[in-house]
Amino acid sequence: MIYHLLVPLAGQFTALNVFRYITFRSAAAFMTALVLSILLGPRVIRWLTSVKCGQYIHEDVKTHQCKAGTPTMGGLLIAFSVMAAVLLWGDLTNEFVWLTLFVFAGFGVVGFVDDYLKVVKKKNKGLSARAKIFGQLLVAGVAAVLLVTHPDYSTNLAVPFFKSVSPDLGLWYIAFAMLVMIGASNGVNITDGLDGLAIGPMIVAGGMFALFVYVAGHAQIAKYLQVMSVAGVGEVTVFCGALMGAGLGFLWFNAYPAQVFMGDVGSLSLGGVLGFLAVLCKQELLLVLVGGLFVAETVSVIIQVGYFKMSGGKRIFKMAPLHHHFELMGVPESKIIIRSWILSILLAFLALSTLKLR
Repeated sequence: MIYHLLVPLAGQFTALNVFRYITFRSAAAFMTALVLSILLGPRVIRWLTSVKCGQYIHEDVKTHQCKAGTPTMGGLLIAFSVMAAVLLWGDLTNEFVWLTLFVFAGFGVVGFVDDYLKVVKKKNKGLSARAKIFGQLLVAGVAAVLLVTHPDYSTNLAVPFFKSVSPDLGLWYIAFAMLVMIGASNGVNITDGLDGLAIGPMIVAGGMFALFVYVAGHAQIAKYLQVMSVAGVGEVTVFCGALMGAGLGFLWFNAYPAQVFMGDVGSLSLGGVLGFLAVLCKQELLLVLVGGLFVAETVSVIIQVGYFKMSGGKRIFKMAPLHHHFELMGVPESKIIIRSWILSILLAFLALSTLKLR
């Protein structure tokens, strides 16, 4: 029996039996989150402006000084729209749904505290790096332990393109899952530097993982495609639908030139839950491909910092992350954004092909 806020109507009206289907409720969650975010967006932006939640722009990023003061913490709009849609359309007895909401909210709280200290308390550095990592480790650790101890979940690791290769990591899987979540969280956070740059690929990734989650939760389809099946995880497709809808609604206001930024409350929560979705549907390694843009941005920072220290002050890129390098090369911001979206779509379709290329 499925329990969500609208299920009583399915029992009273035969025509509403569609409420029982994951596909229908995922589409409904998408539309609900989209409409909510677009309708509430202007009010949220006005409220953020009134409480002086303006974005601080680092002095080194000279091309963005005109954006200083733009309302940030718009991730609160995404969070509300997603949670409202999931609570309305999701199966509230499904443990995987609540685990996903926990990760989404948990990473969001870490980001909210960081944003609050920066934009409200005017502490430019926000949370210390140690405190931020501790918060992420705590949320990711609790989620990983609860997931691994679930009777329907396996600690085997799926390897893309190789159907017979699936090593069992045992308890080491907990550390691996934590690494995936924290890495994805910080990857999206690093990428969120241009108008719509992070949310566009997130919408694409949300769509891809909606498909992967649905397949993993459907025993027959999973068997046909020879991927790992996780009983009950298909219900999280509703969350993915809500995530896509809320992201698209936020993009309405975040598109160049942005009226609002998502802030760390948005980027950390979106990245963290993206990593969790990859872990949940047993496509952990495929996240590197689906989230290729986030990986490239993160790697550019690692390379820049490492080379700077080893060479005694020299740089490979004009500035890191990668999108700032292209800006300083003279590429218009709008072109960087659109090309990044195109690249994300291409990578997503390449990841999709792995379902048959095995």
